[in-house]
Amino acid sequence: MGSIPMQRETAGARPAVGGPDRVAHTSLPGNPRSPGIARGFVRLVLAGWAEAGLPGSGPFAERLADDAALLVSELVTNAVVHAGTEVELVCRLVPADGPGSADGGPGNADSGADGAVGGAEALVVEVSDHHPARPLRGEPHPAGEYGRGLHLVGALAESWGVSYRRGLKTVWFRLPATAGAVVPDPAVRGVPPLWSAVLAPGEVPVPGEVPVPGVVTASGAPPAPGAPRPSGGPAGDPVPRSGPDPAPDRDGGWCSRGALSFLAEASDLLAGQFDEEKVAALAAQLLVPRFADWCAVWLDGEAGRGPGAQPRLARVWHANETRIEGLRTVLEKDPPALPDAALGWPVPWPWPQAAAVVAVPAPDGSADGPVLAEWPDPEPGDEHGSALACRLFAGGRSAGTLLLGRAGLARIPDEVTALVEDFARRVALAVVSARQYTRQATTSLVLQQGLRPRSIAAVPGVDTQVVYEPAGEGAWAGGDFYDIFHAGEGRWCFALGDVCGSGPEAAVVTGLVRPWLKLLAHEGHGVAGVLDRLNRMLVDDATQATEAAAAAVAAVAAVATAGAHPAGEVTQVRFLSLLFGELVATGEAGGLRCTLASAGHPLPLLLRPDGRVRPVAAPQVLLGVLEDTAYEAGTFDLEPGDTLLCVTDGVTERRSGQRQFDDGDGLAAALAGCAGLGAAGTAERIRALVHGFDTAPPDDDLALLVLHRR
Repeated sequence: MGSIPMQRETAGARPAVGGPDRVAHTSLPGNPRSPGIARGFVRLVLAGWAEAGLPGSGPFAERLADDAALLVSELVTNAVVHAGTEVELVCRLVPADGPGSADGGPGNADSGADGAVGGAEALVVEVSDHHPARPLRGEPHPAGEYGRGLHLVGALAESWGVSYRRGLKTVWFRLPATAGAVVPDPAVRGVPPLWSAVLAPGEVPVPGEVPVPGVVTASGAPPAPGAPRPSGGPAGDPVPRSGPDPAPDRDGGWCSRGALSFLAEASDLLAGQFDEEKVAALAAQLLVPRFADWCAVWLDGEAGRGPGAQPRLARVWHANETRIEGLRTVLEKDPPALPDAALGWPVPWPWPQAAAVVAVPAPDGSADGPVLAEWPDPEPGDEHGSALACRLFAGGRSAGTLLLGRAGLARIPDEVTALVEDFARRVALAVVSARQYTRQATTSLVLQQGLRPRSIAAVPGVDTQVVYEPAGEGAWAGGDFYDIFHAGEGRWCFALGDVCGSGPEAAVVTGLVRPWLKLLAHEGHGVAGVLDRLNRMLVDDATQATEAAAAAVAAVAAVATAGAHPAGEVTQVRFLSLLFGELVATGEAGGLRCTLASAGHPLPLLLRPDGRVRPVAAPQVLLGVLEDTAYEAGTFDLEPGDTLLCVTDGVTERRSGQRQFDDGDGLAAALAGCAGLGAAGTAERIRALVHGFDTAPPDDDLALLVLHRR
């Protein structure tokens, strides 16, 4: 394969082109956003070439744009998942009999420089990654993995192939640039979609009827028994049509090709939403105006459709935004109530009445009597049409209902009905996922608030500052914890700990340790005594959990032949790193003596006013590991101007490539630059340095405790 000149582009920039505007190329990062960027790049390139009217290019059909976007999405996804490197994307316009046809390769950068004027042309697209040792998706994989990317390429492309060079693997495909008008993406440009069934001139459906005979599901089966049917005959009898038979599909490949591209893009967009309201809004806007004139989404409660439960109209969208409120008023009066048999497939639904009686309050707040609320400014042909309703069903329960309509149609084509079914399934899964995320985020927030101290004690003559940032938005409450509390006359204790593990298990240990610490300190035990007793508590608790698990395993073995499996406990090894200290007033001119010990924790650092930094504790074993460990504590005076910094391993082990933040005493060097900043300034400086150490967000909880002697 010839050399391919590549040029780095930022996302959203105009594509770089070579030759007489017949080659476009860009570089994409190796992350999940690249497939979407690649689809947009290909569509932008094709639209630009069509506008430029290149010789021999002709106006590209919508099918070409959909096919190219779909195949590029698959191949870029392959490269990101299997290689993880930067991805190079090249689009070429070549003569129909030029490179990429019979010579087995996509050609080179000059293949279109002197292309034949006036001849038929083809599109060649190349996707390259920088890890040629990786297997292709669709080829046998050592772990038995198979994919569909190359199967799609083989089904849609005129020709395709794979080329290898040193450090570069390229998968390319060739699509014919068929004649036809350029049809911009209807979802973006607002162009009416391809509908194959329309009413005859002057013909309208009978009011109250739903003339959509022949509606089938994606599997080809008719609607379930009990589902709403058009009027005109009993269930199961043929129903007379009020409109003509659907016209022959004038673009038969569109639903099989364009629909795949639409569903792929819809899946990407819906999967990135963690709010059910945004999912509903996005679903409506994806369908209108491409497949419908209007759309509404009802959401069920968390418990589904129980007795007396009413769905909530979450989103209404219309191609004419001035008509949204009128449509909402009409739909709110009569929400769809699909039968339980209609589990996730579209069924015909009556066209909403064009008017509804509503009560409008008078200026004084009293009812001003019923008035007729109509859709504002009705357009010709908009009084009648076809509508589909589809339950949003996922995870064994109903999540809501999707209702869409198209004016002026005798029936909605079966291909569109099948696509709506697939789309509704994706919307339902997105709603369920958003609700699960919301529940997890709420639970985590409640746990975090419950595990944090309600307030921290004020120590006379000492400024304190705490920074606590759990890793990840909506993540479970982590294992990091802190506290500063008054433990008796002239005595204050502080603690910073990190439970080994994460999630609910770590939160349980955190919830046990904090009260134990306060209880032991209030009983008058010193720093070393507190750690000794806390260690024995953790070891004893872990021993009991292990014995319970062993008993459960024995019980399972005893009844295995009977097929019974009693539920057993999950053994949770409760290891803990802890930095615990106390401040005691010495009575000598307001002096403070600090005693502290570190059990498997990053060592605390003391910053003197002159910028000198030193550790003020010795490393010792984790709590909960060895039963007979005797912990020792060190003592020093906290002088005016001194700053004591305590951190968790989320600070010291913050990574950037192969480096960690504390490599080469990086934390001590950072603290040395904080002389004179005080507690708040020091905490903010260290926090900013940790976040700035790498462009990626921290992947571990971040906790800092700073004590500054005034």
